[in-house]
Amino acid sequence: MNGPDTHDVIRVRGARENNLQNVDLDVPKRRLTVFTGVSGSGKSSLVFGTIAAESQRLINETYPTFVQQFMGELSRPDVDALENLSATIRVDQERMAANARSTVGTATDVHAMLRVLFSRLGQPHVGSSQAFSFNVPSVSGAGAVTIATGAKKGQKERRSFEITGGMCPECEGLGQVSDIDLDQLVDPTRSLNAGAILVPGYTADGWMVRVFSESGFVDADKPVGEFTEQERQDFLYKEQTKVRIANTNMTYEGLVPKVTKSMLQKDRDALQPHIRAFVDRAVTFVACPACGGTRLNEGARSSRIGEVNIADAAAMQITDLAAWVRTVDDPTVAPLVQGLRETLDAFVHIGLGYLSLDRASGTLSGGEAQRTKMIRHLGSSLSDITYVFDEPTAGLHPHDIQRMNETLLQLRDKGNTVLVVEHKPEVIEIADHVVDLGPRAGREGGTVQFEGDVAGLRASETLTGRFLDHRARLKDTVRSATGAMPIRGATQHNLRAVDVDVPRGVLTVVTGVAGSGKSSLIHGNLPAFDDVVVVDQTAIKGSRRSSPATYTGILDAVRAAFAKANGVKPALFSANSEGACPACRGLGVIVTQLGFQSTVETVCELCAGTGFSDDVLEYTLDGKNIAEVLAMSVVEAGEFLTKGPAVAVLSRLRDVGLGYLTLGQSLSTLSGGERQRLKLAISMAKAGAVYVLDEPTTGLHLADVDTLLRLLDQLVDAGNTVVVIEHHQAVMAHADWIIDLGPGAGRDGGAIVFEGTPAELVAERSTLTGEHLARYVGPDRRRALAP
Repeated sequence: MNGPDTHDVIRVRGARENNLQNVDLDVPKRRLTVFTGVSGSGKSSLVFGTIAAESQRLINETYPTFVQQFMGELSRPDVDALENLSATIRVDQERMAANARSTVGTATDVHAMLRVLFSRLGQPHVGSSQAFSFNVPSVSGAGAVTIATGAKKGQKERRSFEITGGMCPECEGLGQVSDIDLDQLVDPTRSLNAGAILVPGYTADGWMVRVFSESGFVDADKPVGEFTEQERQDFLYKEQTKVRIANTNMTYEGLVPKVTKSMLQKDRDALQPHIRAFVDRAVTFVACPACGGTRLNEGARSSRIGEVNIADAAAMQITDLAAWVRTVDDPTVAPLVQGLRETLDAFVHIGLGYLSLDRASGTLSGGEAQRTKMIRHLGSSLSDITYVFDEPTAGLHPHDIQRMNETLLQLRDKGNTVLVVEHKPEVIEIADHVVDLGPRAGREGGTVQFEGDVAGLRASETLTGRFLDHRARLKDTVRSATGAMPIRGATQHNLRAVDVDVPRGVLTVVTGVAGSGKSSLIHGNLPAFDDVVVVDQTAIKGSRRSSPATYTGILDAVRAAFAKANGVKPALFSANSEGACPACRGLGVIVTQLGFQSTVETVCELCAGTGFSDDVLEYTLDGKNIAEVLAMSVVEAGEFLTKGPAVAVLSRLRDVGLGYLTLGQSLSTLSGGERQRLKLAISMAKAGAVYVLDEPTTGLHLADVDTLLRLLDQLVDAGNTVVVIEHHQAVMAHADWIIDLGPGAGRDGGAIVFEGTPAELVAERSTLTGEHLARYVGPDRRRALAP
């Protein structure tokens, strides 16, 4: 073999990151490799935590030390050797930052190209491209400057400057303004002494209200609605002034600025739940009346190409925008228009044609965010790059998966190495090389079970190989609804006055292509009903100290059991309290600041990474100390803790397929699917509830989907209602009732195209979902059901 030929594989030796067990592997370069295995088997640890992480770390080390201080710290993965790495681009499912100024257009640079286009062709001409940017304000200034050097030293000259930006001065480019709903602050029919102020903590006999009632500015016994104009102004908006109440000097301030400072300007997530609920009721956001929600000032909106201004273009559905751009024919901007066309066509090709450029990037789902990140790479001229994808089909209807496969193959055919973590058989089928990890999750995983082509995987005896052609059957009988939750005239986003009855007491699956309006229909309407529990994939709030044990409350039961067994306080068994290691303060690592260089984390030598002091570790429960219990998996903890409130919680964690998680691992290490199942385990104790799940199969292995279906059956059989937004055909086939939205995405969707049982959907084959479900359950089954 020639020297260059030895670099045709990424050589991994002795990988031990997380649960990997000394993995040795050769991954072919310039090929499409799919990594499979059950959830928690080590796929992400190998692909993201080892290969991608080491590539990024090595690239970062090529920058000067001054630059490195501004970059995130990346520690070296636990691996003996990694050879032949190339530059790696990670395209994961992390949601885009919820920056109020970030949109689909700004995140993909399409808006920047539009701004240049309008600055060249827009009439009347209003300025450079920044005159169309809602993030640049228009400012000007003038003044005298003193010349410091040269022949005119000491002389003063008048200088001026002017910057023409596109930012709306009223909303500062946000497109919306906040307003306070006074009806949520005050009951106008009551007096102050009768409890007119509705703000949490403002009781009629408390000091917060006495400042108002005894200030002398208002009549405390008069209903607020009967205040004079002056009394109303003083009560609601008066600026700070000193008053004397009960021989005490106090500061009086109008209710609106007082509540704004004490509650509304605080970080919403840091507020107590009841105050957060009040803030959500009291503050309303409306489109800016000055710019109509476009974020742009009058100058930017006045410049047009034909009949279209840049705000109109950004508000168009991308399929419509792509068609409009094709009408722009001017040789002076031909290269720019060509690049714009290609980028917009990439949006459509990848299944995001239903979005608009003014859509806030923080509102995109994980799957939409991942595909949006892919846009900038599709037209790249770079070659021999390693692209790493985390379930790129997440959130995709079976109809859209084929286009995603074409995108992955397109990247490979440009000479790149494509590594994909995926569970969908449709993606596994197109792989040049497959690596299957397992055999199970957590400590029972972390080894390579199979590597080779798809035919070899299918013939193997691995769990993935056995389930590759597995298909869920349509149920012979379906449950009957016990009632309904009526939704009438739903118009959120692209919904077209939808009327639908969501049945109670059954498993309902809401389907449709991405962007058809499923989430708008369910999340926008069902939470208004009583006892609705929404279980989604959003991040769980918490610090680096948060873990499954703290989130589920298991740790409280464990601490109480340790305290009772040893006759000491429960606080001793908390790494955040009295039991913390004095050296690392319960973190388990020592954080060392190296000035302008990277921060270094090393395992605490005193506690060996447990986070507990030596004194605490001497106390045991049935032969185990607190650190050893927190290092147990959910399954192991279930065998160890056989009584008390923790037993039920551990049982539910096993039921949702999280038996491999360790009690003490950080919540930040969980995937979106794992977070959703963790929330579901917490919520499952409630009977008679309505559970709304958003794509619960995300991150689930083919074998785990059957476990999920049994769990959904348990919930329904216990008297609950389950509504699932889902694309997976196995969940559709198992449903009692299906609501299919479409027929297309965006403007072409938003309507109910089918309601009925899965068998009826397969028999009719009248929608895209029906066609794919019929293909999934097989021709024999389809013929049996055909009319």
